Amino acid sequence: MNHETMNLRKFLAALLCVSLLGLPLSACQKQPGGDPPASSSAPASSASTSAPGDASSSAGSSSAAADLILPKAMFLSGPTGVGAAKLLADNEDDDPSNDSLDSFSIVDANDQVVAALNSGEVDIAAIATNMAATLYNRTDGNITMLAVNTYGVLYILEKGESVQSVADLAGKTIYATGQGANPEYILNYVLTQNHLDPAADVTIQWLTPQEITAKMSSEDAGVCMLPVPAATGLLLKDSGVRQALDLSAEWDKVSSSPLAMGCVAVRTAFLKENPDSVAHFLDCYEDSIRYMSDPANLDQAAELVAQYGITANAAIAKAAIPQCNLAFLTGDEMRDTIQNYFSVLNSANPDSIGGAMPYDDFYYLP
Repeated sequence: MNHETMNLRKFLAALLCVSLLGLPLSACQKQPGGDPPASSSAPASSASTSAPGDASSSAGSSSAAADLILPKAMFLSGPTGVGAAKLLADNEDDDPSNDSLDSFSIVDANDQVVAALNSGEVDIAAIATNMAATLYNRTDGNITMLAVNTYGVLYILEKGESVQSVADLAGKTIYATGQGANPEYILNYVLTQNHLDPAADVTIQWLTPQEITAKMSSEDAGVCMLPVPAATGLLLKDSGVRQALDLSAEWDKVSSSPLAMGCVAVRTAFLKENPDSVAHFLDCYEDSIRYMSDPANLDQAAELVAQYGITANAAIAKAAIPQCNLAFLTGDEMRDTIQNYFSVLNSANPDSIGGAMPYDDFYYLP
């Protein structure tokens, strides 16, 4: 074999090795648009060879969900958390494609949610709308509102028959919950618009729902403000208590903006780093709210609400869910509704939303 033939064979062998090595290298490169591969361990043909709807396709969907960095979440007990009950159950079933959360917890107070979001302990949370705005203003935009999840859920309850209108609250002591959050500012605004001074014409005692229930049950007469399902629980527990006023209806009489009391919000940093995870969560959350709102699912929905401690028991949940005014507003509709609501609160008391109207970057507008 001459020297030129040997060189030619060496060259062809080297060229073949380079070609073979180049195939897997090019498969790991980013595709047009910059998206990374869904999974570096899955066979390259698994997605492309699966027929729609077959087992391999389902496995691919599960894998895609598993690849997301799922958020840690916190939900309030009461109406703001009711819409998430089906999502929580789906997150704990045996199908990983249903997972939308890494972990979750249920708490009783807005300030617990604020602290957890502020510290980064959780990424997504259900919270009062005005508390989300306050946190945004006080952290230089570190919170983004994803969706409105609850409309008005506040009621004035009474033992007796003396309160037939807002004006009848003059001179009364009102046991109330929600100081610093939407309930305080809604009550103050309704009183003021009905020519009552919250600081002079009524006495407001800020208590927990449990304390209010105990006081109302032990007294012969009393007036309180509670949201459902706490209001529902008191009505079921004590037949002497009646619903005197629907504060959503009273609000509508003095404002053109609907009450938008509850929302779900995310840490802005998590949203920027994991937009697909947030979009996946919102899809699952919308499905959950739709399920929880459907009267055909009421019995099962009530069991789920009780299972996760969002209400005390299923009987209360079943009576309360139809009054929870669950919603799922996103995008421009969310922004317009909340801006109108915040405008009312800001005019009455800028501190109610953290001192100023939030900028557009507060709203998730994909």
